[in-house]
Amino acid sequence: MRKSAGERPPSGGVLQSAEHALRLVLLVARRGSVTLSEVAAELGVGASTAHRLLSTCKHAGFVRQDRPGAPYLAGPAVLELSLATTSAITLRDAADPVLRDLAAATGETAGFAVLEGPRVRFVSCLEGRGSDRVASRVGMVFPAHRTAGGKAMLACYDEDELRRRIPRVLLAEDGASWPELLRDFARVRRRGWAAAFGESDPAVSAVGACVRTGTGEPRAAVTVAVPRMRMSTGREAEALAPQAVAAAALIERRLRGAVG
Repeated sequence: MRKSAGERPPSGGVLQSAEHALRLVLLVARRGSVTLSEVAAELGVGASTAHRLLSTCKHAGFVRQDRPGAPYLAGPAVLELSLATTSAITLRDAADPVLRDLAAATGETAGFAVLEGPRVRFVSCLEGRGSDRVASRVGMVFPAHRTAGGKAMLACYDEDELRRRIPRVLLAEDGASWPELLRDFARVRRRGWAAAFGESDPAVSAVGACVRTGTGEPRAAVTVAVPRMRMSTGREAEALAPQAVAAAALIERRLRGAVG
């Protein structure tokens, strides 16, 4: 293609900056969270350059930071890219009709969540029936180990990966301990679903089931949220869990194109 008059090819510096920015986005998407020093070491650049790249990516929504000095996490733009994949059917396409059926069948609020480092973000919700239903949580972010959907996804990882993903400061904030957390995840693995009773919101209980890739990696989670006054025991959660598990399995099949 012929260049128009005055058009100049991008300089080497611009190309290198673009390459560094793309590598940074891939790094944070893969690891879930990164620090300034990790970015500098991984990209082979100085601290000032790493800070400039992080600031640019933060402005564009590809990374976010909960507070000054905290690690950088995957931002909403990364989430949008993951939901708008070029596969035959996207996560949202696969999940939305299943969530509608789940909310109708249970009468409760059905949600769909994804991991963002040590946290979970709700990307879709369909509210249940009745005036005492749990409100939509779309866009809300919570510590993953305090939500049913987050627990269902985290339970797919081994202890080393869990320790990398969950900063000690998050555990200290709610008084949780590693032995307690590991016992909870082992229980989730045994039964195939997770429960939370007022852990992320004192008024809300929920059950959750993981949506996995073909290799067993957690891709998302289905949740059913209920006002805590109506679900406060393990037995009550057990009655609702099979429907969440069945919904997660159906979404997996839809993602593989096994069902229409």
